[in-house]
Amino acid sequence: MPRNLSRTPRLRLLVQATVLCLYGLNAHAAKPAACLPGSDQCPRKSDDFSLCKPNALLAFYVPGLPTSGVREQAETDFSADRFQSADTTKYVLQGKARIQRLDQLIQSDELTYWTETTAWLATGNVRYQDSSMLLSASKAQGKTTPSTAVLDDARFQMLTSRGNGSAAQAELLDDEHAHMKMVRFSTCDPDQPSWEIRAKDLNIDQAEGIARGHDVTLRVGDVPVLWLPYARFPTDDRRQSGFLYPSFGFNGNSGLDFTLPYYFNLAENYDLTLFPRLVTQRGFMAGAEFRYLTDSSRGQIDGSWMSNDRRAERERGAWHWDNFTSISSNWNFTANINGVSDKRYFEDFGDSLSSVATSLLPSSAYLNGRGRGWSASIGGDKYQITDPTLSDQFEPYRRLPRATFEGDFGLLGSLRGGVKSEFVAFDKDCFTIDGTRTCPTTGQRLDLYPYLSLPMEGASWFLRPEFGVRHTRYDVQTELADGSRRKASPDRTTPISSLDMGLVFERDANLFGKSYTQTLEPRLFYLYVPYRNQDQLPLFDAQLLSFDFPQLFTTNRYTGADRQMDANNLTAAVTTRLLESATGTERLSASLGQIRYFDDQRVQLYGAPTRYSGSDYVAELDVHLNDRWRLRVADQWDPNNDRTDLSAISVQRKFLGDGVLNLSYRYRRDFLEQTDISALIPLNDKWRLIGRWNYSLRDRKPLETLFGVERDSCCVVWRLLARHYLRDASGEANDALYFEMELKGLGAIGQKTGDFLRRGILGYQ
Repeated sequence: MPRNLSRTPRLRLLVQATVLCLYGLNAHAAKPAACLPGSDQCPRKSDDFSLCKPNALLAFYVPGLPTSGVREQAETDFSADRFQSADTTKYVLQGKARIQRLDQLIQSDELTYWTETTAWLATGNVRYQDSSMLLSASKAQGKTTPSTAVLDDARFQMLTSRGNGSAAQAELLDDEHAHMKMVRFSTCDPDQPSWEIRAKDLNIDQAEGIARGHDVTLRVGDVPVLWLPYARFPTDDRRQSGFLYPSFGFNGNSGLDFTLPYYFNLAENYDLTLFPRLVTQRGFMAGAEFRYLTDSSRGQIDGSWMSNDRRAERERGAWHWDNFTSISSNWNFTANINGVSDKRYFEDFGDSLSSVATSLLPSSAYLNGRGRGWSASIGGDKYQITDPTLSDQFEPYRRLPRATFEGDFGLLGSLRGGVKSEFVAFDKDCFTIDGTRTCPTTGQRLDLYPYLSLPMEGASWFLRPEFGVRHTRYDVQTELADGSRRKASPDRTTPISSLDMGLVFERDANLFGKSYTQTLEPRLFYLYVPYRNQDQLPLFDAQLLSFDFPQLFTTNRYTGADRQMDANNLTAAVTTRLLESATGTERLSASLGQIRYFDDQRVQLYGAPTRYSGSDYVAELDVHLNDRWRLRVADQWDPNNDRTDLSAISVQRKFLGDGVLNLSYRYRRDFLEQTDISALIPLNDKWRLIGRWNYSLRDRKPLETLFGVERDSCCVVWRLLARHYLRDASGEANDALYFEMELKGLGAIGQKTGDFLRRGILGYQ
């Protein structure tokens, strides 16, 4: 008799089926085959239910049930006020009937069991508990052979995760199939359900991992926001095809923007998501995303297409392919291919200042190799202009093919030898300027830089001499006005010598009652590169690098190999750091440096040689004395003209838990001068204000203004944001309104705002 009674209530399987199917009604139906970096479908961190009441809300919860051991091997304990058995076919437990097997506890006022039919009946305040859930019912009955059960007026409460609900009747047909009527589920407090899912009936198939419901309604408060006559969704981690949550927003440039994604579970290692999108002022846009994951490859292909933009009166679209393929332990293939239909695509369909500010859209594909002391690649790059203010003449050259090889090997003792090399073929289409067709110079370039180095260092010093020779050769051709082509093979050979040396001093310091280690790190870098006339060399990819502190210690101030600067320079710099002795955390870092020129800088991209005795003074400061305050300063002062070339200051203050205030100022001479204020202000545990004001002092107008409000509760988060931002480089602005509501444990409805809030407000949580 005890053996049969221990198998009597198969309620746990029934409750698991109930909770899994309802808890899986969200985008779990579209769990991805491969969680790729940056994918919107990747699992995110758990929802925050800290504002909720304790999960165990049913009054019969019994704390302290044992959890160690194997339930199937544990003994079953029975107890009741009265135990009756007229014969061996019927047993009755009355008055606080209790059956416990390890963490599994069943209680009722009366429990009856018939041995011949294996039927059982539990009446009067039926209660079930284990380590993961609670369940109550007014009555429960069934059989152990076959395993069936019917529960009336069932309520359940999860213990290991959020989730509670009820069913008018729940029927367990066998170990893997169940049927329920009038079902409700929510992650909210049971007495205050801000949202819940209701279904008229629900059929659960655990073997297939599928639940099917009729008359399914999602209610927020007392308002039904989504109704489906029929719904099919998973009960476990097995992926299923289905709709994902919609997103919607509004902006003055395009009107209402609504997207309803649909996910296809094609196979275990690849999937497809369709993104039908309605933009009311422009038309219908079809989008798709295909992702794949194999033993050697992972990637994503996505695109969007609008057959006719009513406002632009043309076809619009964009596409993207991202891929990584491992060929061997040393070789892999990467691709990042991008394209848009026209220069104004990001203006009209981009939703952030960063996308609007994209002037060049890069694409690349490479076969990469790496081993001990060497690296190599072969592939190509191209760019597409996405700024309507730029003409085609400013499109960078295509670099196809492009091959690189770098090696660094030990020779004798500390002596090392290495080489840096690159071969590139440059190509560019002809363009028209003021009615005149112009064809740029094209050709090939080989750049070789073999070198020898002798690095020496100790605990408090380093000395790194290096000598190399840079040889660059071209095979180029230029189309003349008469259609003929002129070919040339210019070259340049330049020796490069450098000596990098530095010291590290340390001392103990006690500040603000804490123990620190302070360092003083002086550094000298001497560079000698004799002048070579390079006016005959073409300009394929040479650009002047931004001048900053690391640039004080480089051998060339230009990108690419078209120009190699001449130098007879000495860099003097010093850095001091403040390290927390207990943790090693860097609390302060300050650096100052300058290059002293012993000869004129004769190699220039444009203009005459510069005849200054020294570069700008470059200073950097980062102060982070505690977890609430942070100060960063970068400044470049030109002593030759007594003026500031660059200045950047930012202050961050954290307060009231998640609160943060950012103040910053950015200045670059003859280019920009901006202020940026952003804040997240908690008013209490539930309400937060969000704001950003990015203003151009140079243009005397705002670049982006953002204001919003966010409310958090036990199971619902919603935010309303209003934005005014520049949508093109000419300064035309756009207004947008975003609303997002997140039902914790279920998903988000509306325009996703988290990404651009994290980009726009440093420290946003």
